[in-house]
Amino acid sequence: MARWSPLALVVGLLAAVGLYGSTAAVAAAPLTVAQAIATQNGSSATVRGYVVGQPTATTTVIRSGYPNDYALALADSASTTSTSSMVYVQITSSFRAAWGMRSNPSLLGRQIDVTGSLSAYFSHAGLTSTTAFAFAGTTPPPTTTAPPSNCLAYYAAACGKSGAALKSALNGIIRSQTRLTYAQVWEALKVTDQDPDNSANVILLYSGTSRSKTANGGDQNDWNREHVWPQSHGPFDTNTQPGTDLHHLRPEDVTVNAVRGNLDFDNGGNQTHPEAPGNVFDADSWEPRDAVKGDVARMLFYMAVRYESGDQLNLELNNSTSNGSQPYMGKLSVLKQWNLQDPPDAFEQRRNQVIFDSYQRNRNPFIDNYRWADSIWP
Repeated sequence: MARWSPLALVVGLLAAVGLYGSTAAVAAAPLTVAQAIATQNGSSATVRGYVVGQPTATTTVIRSGYPNDYALALADSASTTSTSSMVYVQITSSFRAAWGMRSNPSLLGRQIDVTGSLSAYFSHAGLTSTTAFAFAGTTPPPTTTAPPSNCLAYYAAACGKSGAALKSALNGIIRSQTRLTYAQVWEALKVTDQDPDNSANVILLYSGTSRSKTANGGDQNDWNREHVWPQSHGPFDTNTQPGTDLHHLRPEDVTVNAVRGNLDFDNGGNQTHPEAPGNVFDADSWEPRDAVKGDVARMLFYMAVRYESGDQLNLELNNSTSNGSQPYMGKLSVLKQWNLQDPPDAFEQRRNQVIFDSYQRNRNPFIDNYRWADSIWP
């Protein structure tokens, strides 16, 4: 009969009553890519591999010139070129900004862990419906939550900085952008501000109403291009980059836009507009509805960081509501409150991504990390 040591007896008894973990309770190690390819049964698993490019077809994986952020390919070696030795990873929407190849080309060659369903993608061995991404050997983020956005590869030069150094670093990143004409802005807004419940309409910023995309123009009940940072606060016109920058242009009803005019932003007011419920204003300021207070703040933060003296126009925020034609906007202390009160939502995040993917190729950093505002303007 086998002889048991005292320690083995204790461990066995504790395991029997569930007080000592057995080997079955230890978390399974990530699958290799080869194992993932051999186990395409729809089960959930974490796969570890090296990023070797972006799949664009069943037998095609590219290593540069990435068209979007929707997929990546993993292999057990960073030098793998045979697509038969790769697993194709579907990048679900909440992870595209942080893990897509177009936004983060520096991922090429990095070893990462991805959790998802072992199912075909592009008619090829794949990992779909992904729920977690992490660099190999680190703790994955919570399910369906992307890694901290201030650590996106896009912001690599800014991560870890604060104050004036952060502002300068962000300016250096976001100033690289594609310029639009003022005519192109019309068509862009029909995409960036599309009503998620009606693809034929856009959502108006202050009014919050849904209006036909084709009802754009200058007549009553049309919508036009609202400059959240007014052209007169600079001043600048629509032939220069600030005047056509999508990150501060939004659709708005013609008459509401005219009433807002070039007012600064602040709490309070004793007048309302029948087509913009929830907004109040007075002689020197405009308070938008609660649902877009943070949106307004982050658009102004963007403009103050994007346009510095090197652009022959230095836009800044201050605590005044009487800025006239000076290149200033207020009220900074209130904008900071609104930023925290109304964090970025799905509509705002989608808008930021569409501007990056399809139009300007730059991002609003305060949508990706809204707490950067308190670091720059303490």
